[in-house]
Amino acid sequence: MKTFLAGAALALAIGLVSAPADAKGCLKGAAVGGVAGHVAGHHGFLGAAAGCVIGRHEANKKEKSNTNQPQ
Repeated sequence: MKTFLAGAALALAIGLVSAPADAKGCLKGAAVGGVAGHVAGHHGFLGAAAGCVIGRHEANKKEKSNTNQPQ
């Protein structure tokens, strides 16, 4: 029951925090961070939040480096 509620709350939080256009990197990072946080001591929400931030940052870096490349 806890797992179901945690998953539902995580899906709701991701849906409320990020818009679809800004979700690049966030969803994958949140999934990985949530699992890592859960395994590291039942801190799935903290892991998901940190994973979302890191995933979004990495996506922005990749997008910025791709736009700087000459075609």
